[in-house]
Amino acid sequence: MSDETTTRARILEVAMDLFGTHGYHRTSVRAIAEQLGISKAGVLYHYPSKYDILAGLAEPLLVTMERVVAEAADPDPCEAQRRVIEGLLDVFLTHRYLLRLNVRDLALAAPGTIFERFSKAMMQANILVAGPDATFAERVRATQAVAGLSDPVVLYAEAPVEQLRAEVLEGVRLLLAPADRTRPASASRGRPAAMTEERIELARRMRDTERRSIPDIARELGVSRATLYRYLK
Repeated sequence: MSDETTTRARILEVAMDLFGTHGYHRTSVRAIAEQLGISKAGVLYHYPSKYDILAGLAEPLLVTMERVVAEAADPDPCEAQRRVIEGLLDVFLTHRYLLRLNVRDLALAAPGTIFERFSKAMMQANILVAGPDATFAERVRATQAVAGLSDPVVLYAEAPVEQLRAEVLEGVRLLLAPADRTRPASASRGRPAAMTEERIELARRMRDTERRSIPDIARELGVSRATLYRYLK
């Protein structure tokens, strides 16, 4: 590793520590330089502004998010949904201390390329989780599920990673689980719809004989499209 690469890495390491302790906006480039024992100009040689330092810290997060979303697409909507949810959650767990900067002073939400790339990846994730031909209600639930991946990771960053991961995924499952609309709401909330053999056969007839669309069949049977895709694939 060259001296220049080492210096850049040290700048990011010190900046992460100071941003986490004092906040992004309250930490100056001079403070980073003093912690490193170099001049302010020495820091700015590698990163022309404090925002560039933050962008350097955020780059691994953004690159991995973009890759996860790009690779999550699958002909099976349920598989695409699983890939993007689990993939993003793992990214957030890896970078949970960086994400925690947002709790202090919304550093990552400042106007600029960081926020633009983060928002674009999240919007693409929303589309994948909702699936094709999503209803408005399904798009809302998908947005809630994707948005809900990061907050628990940030708030419980010190918890055991595997336990935290399992609890977040269970919460998402309960949120996205279709309710069986033939039962009282109090009894079905948060539980998957019942797809008996009779209902599966009915769904097949509606699709193959009546040539009805999956969204139409889902509305008729009171289940989600994801449930139908799972049973009819």
